[in-house]
Amino acid sequence: MAPVVNGVTPNQGSTAGGTSVSITGSAFVSVTAVRFGGNAASGVVVGSSTQLTAITPAGTGTVNVTVSALSGTSSQTVPYTYVAVPAPVISALAPDQGPVAGGTVVVITGTGFTGATSVRFGSVTASFTVNSGTQITATAPPAAASMPVLVTVTTPGGVSNPAAYAYTGPGIPVVTDVLPDQGGIAGGTVVVITGTGFAGATSVRFGSVTASFTVNSGTQITATAPSGSGPVHVTVTTPGGTSPVSDCTAYTYVGTPVVTALNPNQGPAAGGNSVTIAGSVFTDATDVFFGAVRAPFSVVSDTRIVATAPAGTGSALVTVATAGGASSPGIPYTYV
Repeated sequence: MAPVVNGVTPNQGSTAGGTSVSITGSAFVSVTAVRFGGNAASGVVVGSSTQLTAITPAGTGTVNVTVSALSGTSSQTVPYTYVAVPAPVISALAPDQGPVAGGTVVVITGTGFTGATSVRFGSVTASFTVNSGTQITATAPPAAASMPVLVTVTTPGGVSNPAAYAYTGPGIPVVTDVLPDQGGIAGGTVVVITGTGFAGATSVRFGSVTASFTVNSGTQITATAPSGSGPVHVTVTTPGGTSPVSDCTAYTYVGTPVVTALNPNQGPAAGGNSVTIAGSVFTDATDVFFGAVRAPFSVVSDTRIVATAPAGTGSALVTVATAGGASSPGIPYTYV
């Protein structure tokens, strides 16, 4: 059975197209196309066998709406009228400036605002409410820096004339790197933070804990990590706002490793034998030492490391180091 079209709501819209309409009828199964006259609609969504929605194409005059499916095309006469809708016009913004952090409520006055689909500050879409055909209330989105932008309103009739809006004050800071990105749970690690918009920074936080810091430039801060635990994010706050978190802002607190046993605990003076080191907090190990000599190693788990003993003589204390410090006092290993 071919589709049957009973009605279309609304039954008129802009000659520019873009109007969302609801079409009712029956046998809306396996729909292949919706046409307004000879032009195909876009965004067809079949809600049920008796209802679908579509976005009108551009057109003129009064046309017939048809629905096509694998079973055929509707034959009913269901008119849709294209109406010339003028583009919106902005006459004023109040206020016409605000901080780069955004959040300023801006009243846009003009004409032709009914059915507005978007409000943009430059290329950024703003949240908004259409109060009437002559007034919109929008919330200015944040900006990267102090700068002028053009505000536009889009409706089915087109895009409005641009109106100037000025962002003022410092921009929101952005952290792009934290080096080193880990340190001991006791704190005290000197961390270099790089990014942008650091001038006038008022605080640096590791998670929720405030750190002491020095602003070296608008793109670099040196901070001393406070005590903490686990993974956290480093943020910088300036008069322009607080930097967002990302993979680049991660910092991990690392505990001090503990060595409890060696197997074997002795080996040849030439070295080269495998030694299993037991203990804890090994996951982030950076070094294994036999005395003062660094040994190659592999972390098997948080409680086990396999190291290759270097050459040596006598007895050497085996220690494991992380960003959180070195194990102490160490376990003796004897060269035989």
